[in-house]
Parts: sequence; structure tokens; C-alpha cells
Amino acid sequence: MADLHHHHVHHHHLCFCDFMRLLWSLAAPCCLLALILTLILGLLLLGLRLWLRSRRRSRRRKSRAEGGGGPAVAFFHPDCSAGGGGERVLWSSLRVLMLRFPDVSFVVYTADQGVAAEQILEGARQRFNVTLPRPITFIFLRHRALLEATSYPHFSLLGQSAGSMFLGWEALTAFVPDLYVDSMGYAFTLPIFRYLGGCEVASYVHYPTVSTDMLSVVREQNPRFNNADFISRSPVLSAVKVVYYCCFALLYGLAGSCSHVIMVNSTWTLGHILALWRSPSRTTVVYPPCDVRAFLDVPLEDEVEEGWEELGEELVSGEEEGGERKCHSVVSVAQFRPEKDHRLQIQAFRKLLDRKGEGPGGRESLRLVLIGGCRNQEDEERVLLLRGLCQELGVSDRVDFKLNVPFEELKRELVSATIGLHTMWNQHFGIAVVECMAAGTIVLAHKSGGPKLDIVVPYEGGQTGFLADSEDSYAAAMETILALSPAARLEIRRNARSSVERFSNREFEACFLAAMEPLLSKLER
Repeated sequence: MADLHHHHVHHHHLCFCDFMRLLWSLAAPCCLLALILTLILGLLLLGLRLWLRSRRRSRRRKSRAEGGGGPAVAFFHPDCSAGGGGERVLWSSLRVLMLRFPDVSFVVYTADQGVAAEQILEGARQRFNVTLPRPITFIFLRHRALLEATSYPHFSLLGQSAGSMFLGWEALTAFVPDLYVDSMGYAFTLPIFRYLGGCEVASYVHYPTVSTDMLSVVREQNPRFNNADFISRSPVLSAVKVVYYCCFALLYGLAGSCSHVIMVNSTWTLGHILALWRSPSRTTVVYPPCDVRAFLDVPLEDEVEEGWEELGEELVSGEEEGGERKCHSVVSVAQFRPEKDHRLQIQAFRKLLDRKGEGPGGRESLRLVLIGGCRNQEDEERVLLLRGLCQELGVSDRVDFKLNVPFEELKRELVSATIGLHTMWNQHFGIAVVECMAAGTIVLAHKSGGPKLDIVVPYEGGQTGFLADSEDSYAAAMETILALSPAARLEIRRNARSSVERFSNREFEACFLAAMEPLLSKLER
């Protein structure tokens, strides 16, 4: 019996040894192959880095021969002919760096199709009132489709990020700069320029690609960040999506932390970037430049307002005033993108019209003006759908659409408006909100993000505007603003105007230079 037991133990021992030998015979070649492939990849990356560095050296030599030879700074901004806040930051950054560093040459990588360099610069002058003091080189990238969300029906965040890396590689091989600035939020390009290009890298973050808010929305199975309703309805698929977002957030944090200098545009963005990129010593808030000077030179018409007050409340609300009262316009300034939530504006405006009713001082005295940029066919289709919504709600006669308007027309509309409307949830900053306040318009913004934390906040104890977060609260707030006495309205407008000085071009330039100078002076040495 003991022999039998011993035999069984011996047999099991042999089986185990055989199994380990088999495992080793399979694992050893796999480990060796993995080691060889890692070495090959390492050598390939090293070779690419040396090749790119030699290209930069030969560019510097050629530049010196032509009388230049200073360092080159490149901005990665695929949408540089769009008319949004990100583009204002780009042109203002270039202008201040050109003035401060006369020996540095500047390059912009863009993926704009069918637009000449002159048209892009003219657009910056018209839309933002920014003229660059000297020439700039544009490098036109060919594979714009890699950045479009429509190219990736599933896993679009991952797809667009991988696409940005391919586009970044195209940019780097076309021109190797000394300092690379990602001014549009494509963090996955940063390690390519830092580790392969050997460049100093900086980034200006308008909006984190993934945020803790997005994670909580997916966890709650809310359809806002789920491309299909069936994902938000399924606990299993929602759990998979949460894991996907968490993994993506980890990769995003690793990519972003490659940046030597990190600038963020608001307190809201700062919170998310500190949580994801974990580089507090390199991160600073640099509020985007708002052209407040262009609006502050317009008087607030104190005399007119005070004159109105003397007429007495009975005249303002009386029938006899009739058509003499000016039409109150509610103006929205925002690109026609889904997250700007123009539908909410139209629906809230419809509720306001219903509350005001017909007759003097009612429906006929109000108009909603939607001013914004259309970047592409998709945006133009969105405008058509919004026009359809206006017809459906019976407000087409009271709503005006003004697309891609020049700065002077934007200024005219804002100065004459009574209410500046903004409805984006978790707007990262909100340049349009600041412009409204500078123009003397009473602002009504979403109770979240930049407007809540940075902009529509009390100034020296005084109110600077209004916040809302639903169709009903927007309609009620608009009704409240229209019912204010001229004196109360004037006080809010004055407070708002005084508060926006901290978002001026001058403030932006000082903060941007303070963040960037250490990197640029290192290049000049």
C-alpha cells in the first residue's frame, strides 16, 4: 500500500516536472522573441530620434546661412481658421511671443483644407482684431480625417487620440521645432515631440479630453457621453465603458505629464488637469485673452438709463408708451457645436415669449440673436435643424441666425443687447460670457464650469450677472432681468464691466509670457 502511494507521488512529481519543462520550452522562445522585438523597437526609436535631431541641426545651419539661425517655435492647431476661443488664444500667443522674442521664428501646423495662409491671417484680423507683427510659416497637414469623430463610430476618444498621434508624426517629420506648443488640446502629440523630436514641449489646455465629470456621467448610465442609448441602459456595457474611460484617463494623464509647461484656461480645467496629469509644479492658470478693450470704450449710456428712470415706472409699463420702447435683444455668441446647447436657448426663449404674451412690451419687443461660427458641413446642418426647431415652436419670426460675422458686427449686436445668453454645461471658460459683460450686456450663463467658478462671481460684493441650469430657470431669469429697473440693471452692468479687467489681453500676455519665458530663454542659450 505504501509502495502504491509512493508510486502515485512519484508519478505526480514526474507529471509536474514534465509540465514545467513543457512550459519552459514554450516560454523561453517567447521571452527571447519579446526581448529581441523590444531591442529592435528601442533601436528603431533611437534611430528616429537621431535622424530627427540631425534634421533640426541642418535646418538651424541653413537658417544661419540665410541670416537667421534663431530657435523655432511650432504651434499645433489643426483648426486655426475656426473662429472660436482657442483660435483667439493661438493668435494672441503668437503676437506676444513675436514681440518679446524677435530672433525666434514661428510655425503653425494646421489641417485646414482649401484655405490659403493669407486668408487664415485675414480671418484672425477680422474675427479677433489680431494682426501679427511679422511673417509666419504654415505647415498644412494632409490627414485631417484622422481627427474627425465621425471617422470612429466606436471608441471615438481613443480613435481621435491615435489619429492625433499620426498627425503629430506627420507634423514632426515635416518640420522639427525647438519648442513645440499644443494649443488645441491634443495631449497625445506631446510624448512624440518630446521623446522622438527631442523638443521642449508646452501645452495650453482649454478642455480636458476626458474628465472626472464624464466618468461620473457614464457611471450614472446617463446617455450624454454614450454614443448609443443601449449602452446607457445596460449595466454591463456601462461598466465596460467606465473601465474604458478609466484606462483612457490613465493614458491621457501619462501623455499630458510629458509637458514641461502646462497652462490651463480656468479654475474648472485646473481641477481636472491636476487630477489627471498630476504635475502641480508645472501647471498654471492663464485666463484666455478677451478683447475687453474693444467693448469698454462704448459708454454705458448712463444718462439715457437715468433719464428712463425719471420717466417713472408707470410710463415704462403703460400702454401709451407702445412702440417707443426699444426692442430687447437676447444675444448668444457660440460656435454651432452640439455641446453649446442652442436647443436649450430656443426652448427657453419660447417659454419667455409665452410668459410675456402679446401686446406692448410682450412678444414683439423681444428677439433672440444666435451669433456663431460654422466650421463645416455638419455645423451647417445643425443650423438647419435649429431653424426647423424655431419653426416647430412658432418663434421663427423672433429668432435671427448670424453666421461667421466679422468682429465689428459682433460688437454692434452685443452693445445693443439687453441679455447675453450662454447655455453650455461645464463650459471650460467662456470668452463669449466675458465679452458680453464688457459690452454692458447682462449675462445669463450656465450654472457650471468657468462661468460659475471664474466669471459670473460677485465683484466687490456686487452682482455681476445671472446663472441658470434648465429651460424653466433660464426663462425665469430672462423675465427677471427684463423686469429690473434701469438703475438696478445699470448697477449690475457696471459691476460686470469692472470685474472683466482681469481677463484682458494685457493680463493674458503677462501671464502667458511668465509661463513661457523660462522655456524660451533656455532655447536662446
